[in-house]
Amino acid sequence: MKDRRPPNPIKTSTREFIREARRARDYSLFDFLHGYVYARWPYLYIGIGTGEHRIARTLSPVFNRIRGWTGRFQIRNGDKKPNPVSAPGFDEDRIAFADTYHGKVVPLASARKLVTVNEDIDLPDLEKVIPYKRARDIILRNPDHIAALECPCRSSRERPCLPLDVCLIVGEPFTSFVVEHHPAKARVISQAEAVEILEAENRRGHVHHAFFKDAMLGRFYAICNCCSCCCGAMQAHRNGTPMLASSGYVSQVDPELCSGCSDCTQHCQFGAISVVGSSAAIDQEICMGCGVCVELCPNEAVSLIRDNTRGEPLEIFDLMEKAAA
Repeated sequence: MKDRRPPNPIKTSTREFIREARRARDYSLFDFLHGYVYARWPYLYIGIGTGEHRIARTLSPVFNRIRGWTGRFQIRNGDKKPNPVSAPGFDEDRIAFADTYHGKVVPLASARKLVTVNEDIDLPDLEKVIPYKRARDIILRNPDHIAALECPCRSSRERPCLPLDVCLIVGEPFTSFVVEHHPAKARVISQAEAVEILEAENRRGHVHHAFFKDAMLGRFYAICNCCSCCCGAMQAHRNGTPMLASSGYVSQVDPELCSGCSDCTQHCQFGAISVVGSSAAIDQEICMGCGVCVELCPNEAVSLIRDNTRGEPLEIFDLMEKAAA
């Protein structure tokens, strides 16, 4: 007998996103709608967020009104329950925008490890690694499922840095959602191809950020390769919104090896390096420990050292080992 049921208009990846949302803790209806819009229309979303899109000012009050209504409910387990974020007596100012969407700076070696994990991971509440009130879990499902997406930040600029396809979406349901909804701008890649993209971006002097977002199920979902001229998060961070967390390292210069060539100053995306006399000098208050200067120094005069005041590094295999102990 012929199946007369109408086709399901909801894409497979969207249904999987909904299933994961119902399992997520403290995940409101607003979070789900926010996450869907963010992942479904990232170019519009980022264009508005960076102020590059012409309708940015028009949509801002509408977005805030929707948030006020839907934020009262959770989607977890399919029930409508009061959302603690908007419950009576809750101080909404305690959760700032930067707490809900941010990047953790990761040196090249750490970024490689994040895209070469071969088992599911459940690492919640990484307060020491990710110093934000929300969106600080690493819960990887099918971590070998990776997509290269054309960077929404670069795409929103009139003269973007190239290439565009440098955003790495990691794990499910995020990879399938992006590929299914953006087939012209995203493609599935292997772990080896992801490492190649990271290494090529590193040679260009770009910074690796592991991105977390409350609306993306409150967890890690992407590694972006960022330049200060295009990246919306770096732009916000530079303008006083602390959206980026240090790697846990800072750079230091060996003056005996440094020739004062200024290669590192030209590539530092955070403006933390200057040449004083015949040697480079690091402003450690500004340095985020990305390691670009280490990789690009022709004299191997720069190295990364741990700074215990900056939180713990995002070393995925070390975190997995501690969790298993």
